[in-house]
Amino acid sequence: MIRTATALWQGSGKEGKGNLSTQSTVLNKTQYSFNTRFENGVGTNPEELIAAAHAGCFTMKLSFNLSGAGFVPTELQTNCEITFENGTITKSHLILTAKVDGIEASKFQELVKDAEANCPISKLLNTAISVEYTLNP
Repeated sequence: MIRTATALWQGSGKEGKGNLSTQSTVLNKTQYSFNTRFENGVGTNPEELIAAAHAGCFTMKLSFNLSGAGFVPTELQTNCEITFENGTITKSHLILTAKVDGIEASKFQELVKDAEANCPISKLLNTAISVEYTLNP
């Protein structure tokens, strides 16, 4: 399976602007810029999208873990805080609130730790990166 997204940027880093689109069209020419990344402008930014991806991926992996162990979660809510310092993402902190009937704390902790280590976005930090590009005049 391959999923795609496209970034279009025009202009310099600080004064330019861009938009992001995804294969599913959930994002369709969604604005991003210096202001949306480093200030509080209207639009999105890469770190916010990474936070959403990590929260969603971790939560789904945990749901699969719970189901595999015979538990059906009533609700799992995960907030992800991405720390971006000096031009580098230094931390992804997941904050989970869960309601799962009948599970013991030690079993829940085991399944959470597995989801933390094994959701695909968590593993992304150890992935190969490749670039295919075209330079147009």
